[in-house]
Amino acid sequence: MEATKMLQVATYLFGLTALGGILMGWIRLARGTNPPSWLAMAHGFLAAAGVTMLAYAVFALEASGTALLSLLLFLAGSLGGIVLNLFYHLHGKPLPKAIVAAHAVISIVAFVLLYMAAFPG
Repeated sequence: MEATKMLQVATYLFGLTALGGILMGWIRLARGTNPPSWLAMAHGFLAAAGVTMLAYAVFALEASGTALLSLLLFLAGSLGGIVLNLFYHLHGKPLPKAIVAAHAVISIVAFVLLYMAAFPG
């Protein structure tokens, strides 16, 4: 499989991940409660699948430098997601809005870079 196709599939996975993230952000910010665990788990699993495909495209198929930068940013953003899950969500503590926002902003920038790499021109 060529790198561009793999990047496109990763883009679709991250698009689904983003939909879950938007819903979780709305639940946290508008309703003032944490999202349900099943939604957080689905969000994390989709993100992990996207990162795996992106990493394969970057390292095995020699995708562009933009794709590499996207991967690095997604990994940084995933650290925020891991912190939110392990230190707050699992303990029933309200998710800190600052970490939620940082996680979202980093992931949005990573998604835009991935989109640029996956759909050139």
